[in-house]
Amino acid sequence: MIDTVMKLLIGMHRNVLELDRKTARLAGEEGLTLGQFAVLEVLHSKGDLPVGVVRDRILSSVGTISVIIRNLEQRGLVQRLPDPGDRRVCLLHITPEGEKLISKVVPRNNEMIQQAFSPLTAEEQAELLRLMKKMGGK
Repeated sequence: MIDTVMKLLIGMHRNVLELDRKTARLAGEEGLTLGQFAVLEVLHSKGDLPVGVVRDRILSSVGTISVIIRNLEQRGLVQRLPDPGDRRVCLLHITPEGEKLISKVVPRNNEMIQQAFSPLTAEEQAELLRLMKKMGGK
């Protein structure tokens, strides 16, 4: 049983690492790091968010997110805005330049992800999703 569990864990890691590697390559073609892509993608899909929420969504550390945001700001791709509801909080806002850039990468990344899952039938994909949720992956 432990051998099976370890093989599952290693298989999941290898698949995620391969997807991250491919996403990093696509992002790199536009001059973005994987972390920068992740921040822009979250803001693109969810709108303005507090820094802490973005950090949690992309599974980043406090030190790393600061560097990512600073570099995105220097390139004019994001802005920090005050939160009207809480002056202690800073919202991240994607600029039109950031939106234009991420809009070029996201469709290509989505296509790559579709291709990665294409060996599985629709039923197998649904089952995998169900099993991941059962494990606690929400």
